[in-house]
Amino acid sequence: MAHHDDAYDDIDARPSKTQLKKESHEIQALGEALLKLPDDRLNGLGLPDRLHTAVRDCRKMKLNEGRRRQLQYIGKLMRGVDVEPIREELAAFELGMAKDALTLHEAEAWRERLIHEDQALPEFIEAVPAVDIQQLRSLVRAARKDATAAPEQRHGRAYRELFQLVKAELLALKRQGADESAEDAP
Repeated sequence: MAHHDDAYDDIDARPSKTQLKKESHEIQALGEALLKLPDDRLNGLGLPDRLHTAVRDCRKMKLNEGRRRQLQYIGKLMRGVDVEPIREELAAFELGMAKDALTLHEAEAWRERLIHEDQALPEFIEAVPAVDIQQLRSLVRAARKDATAAPEQRHGRAYRELFQLVKAELLALKRQGADESAEDAP
């Protein structure tokens, strides 16, 4: 009959040193990502005071050895905190940033179409019915006039204002769509 030693089973149940290091680096990277969050979102996480203070202090530091040590300290403090809500908040923040970037690209594409294509104006009005049509037409007309000017005089005030109007309308439309989908949810 073979003798089975339970002491070896306990050793296998422990995570390896490599696994512990990997988790430590992941938590430290999460701590580094906390530095990018705006203050209002950071405050909403309900972090312990020491961790919150460490993050604020690290933001003030320049890129040097002190900052690296401070990041390690943040990682150490985070080992005692449930990191799942922090991960969720960071994911939501990054998703919001990606959506904002997508909206900016969409606004740029609409602006270019509005300036260069006649059929884009009715399409935009149909897509965004709440837009001030008179202001939109005026800005499109002025931006088209700017586009025909000499190259050094292009992209004047109307070009920028048209972008701002399109961006604001697209953001309002997306907020309205998000509000309606939130109301429809059970």
